[in-house]
Amino acid sequence: MSTIRVMLWLLCGAHTAAARHLRGNEDHRRDVQQSAGVQQEKQSIHEPLSWKFPDPPAEEQPRHPPEFELKTPTAADSISAVCGESSVRVVVKKDLLGIDKPVLPSDVTLGGCPATGEDPDAQVLLFESELHGCGSQLLMSPDSFVYVFMLLYSPSPLGDSPIIRTRDVSVNIECHYLRKHDVSSGLLTPSWAPFSVKKASEENLYFSLRLMTDDWQFPRPSAQFVLGEMMKFEVSVKQFHHLPLRVTVDSCVATLVPNIDTVPRYAFLGNNGCLFDSQLTGSSSRFLPQSLDNTLQFEVEAFRFHQDHSGVIYITCSMRATAASATADATNKACSFSNGWSEASGVHQACSCCETECGTGQPSPLTKQGDQWKQEVVAGPIVVNERPLP
Repeated sequence: MSTIRVMLWLLCGAHTAAARHLRGNEDHRRDVQQSAGVQQEKQSIHEPLSWKFPDPPAEEQPRHPPEFELKTPTAADSISAVCGESSVRVVVKKDLLGIDKPVLPSDVTLGGCPATGEDPDAQVLLFESELHGCGSQLLMSPDSFVYVFMLLYSPSPLGDSPIIRTRDVSVNIECHYLRKHDVSSGLLTPSWAPFSVKKASEENLYFSLRLMTDDWQFPRPSAQFVLGEMMKFEVSVKQFHHLPLRVTVDSCVATLVPNIDTVPRYAFLGNNGCLFDSQLTGSSSRFLPQSLDNTLQFEVEAFRFHQDHSGVIYITCSMRATAASATADATNKACSFSNGWSEASGVHQACSCCETECGTGQPSPLTKQGDQWKQEVVAGPIVVNERPLP
């Protein structure tokens, strides 16, 4: 019996303790809920918070170093062209864009034509084409022919990447040819005078001084040469009602303007028909053998005046006509120097006075009659360019 009582007491005690613990938890939860309600009630009665995000910092004005200047790009002087009688020669620097970075030769074409040569030392590409080649276009006006070429640069991707750091470039190259035997590559601004200068005397004699092609078959349509190139001149006289005539050249003077009384001047032919240029400079200038009495041909190596950068020269020649029946003499001759003097018609003894002063010589039949014709003729302007880099 006593054992049963002890167990009942323990059970009752445990029940009482559990009940107390439950009541304590409920009281605690009620206190927490009341506290939270009080906090919520306190917040609801307060004014909205005044805090806000701060303003971003003011943007600073850019500052440049003292005396800073933006570089202005300048055009690269990397292309030059020489327009010839039937072709064009274009020289292109490998640093085409002027940025100290060479372009690939395969990226540059002249109207689709690749470079015909390359100079590793001068770092240039060379293009040569006939006037009708490499996609040129011919434009015509009442006064001129213009051949237009297009130099194209199309950059390839860099290495194995798909990027480029340059842009496509196209440059027009024009060769201008006047339809009256004159030519210009756009280098000169003065008006051009015809090269075939013909003047008639009162006796219906027509003198002519013309530049000729290399084969002497046609008047040369180009007035441009490079240093050392042969300038070929043909002198002629046309008669209508006269007995056959012989033409001679007494003198020729080169000047910068069409006036022989100016300086600098270079008298490369004088003393009544002596061509001094080969003797003075060691050039190959000479008279050609004369096959026709009324026509005389001579060639002079192209030259420029020292310290003159224009390259423009004028050639003034004094010409004379005498009877064709008269043989060459001291005053009617065409003498060249090459290890001695020789005369164009074969009368070499007529040149014996070229080292001194040629006298009057034997008068021709026309001179006896007082019927001798003289004429000064000017050829020019002639443009002599510096020879392109090899």
